[in-house]
Amino acid sequence: MLLTAGQVLTPHRKVPHMNASESTPVALPLGRVFATPGALSAMEDSGQTPAEFLSRHARGDWGCVSREDGRLNDRAIDSGARILSAYETRLGVRLWIITEAENEQGERAHTTILLPQDY
Repeated sequence: MLLTAGQVLTPHRKVPHMNASESTPVALPLGRVFATPGALSAMEDSGQTPAEFLSRHARGDWGCVSREDGRLNDRAIDSGARILSAYETRLGVRLWIITEAENEQGERAHTTILLPQDY
């Protein structure tokens, strides 16, 4: 399923997640999911879907971030800090997925798929 600009994707179910570096379960709630028009276009051009990238992000596969950024993401699972993953489409376009830090209620309100230049 591909989103259109302004549309919101909400994951229908939670799946068991594994932290790639520690092999321990990761539960990364995504909140409401948004995507920028540029990211939607890049995924459509490559024949890929948001779910393909979101599932990797949600299970702790941070994509092509640095080793240090990966460790920061791993720690953010427990601390509630922001999490940033980076992936490339089949056509070599870089995508970022950002899950915002927890709010006062301890919830992660939203996740955004975007191009780096959209940030």
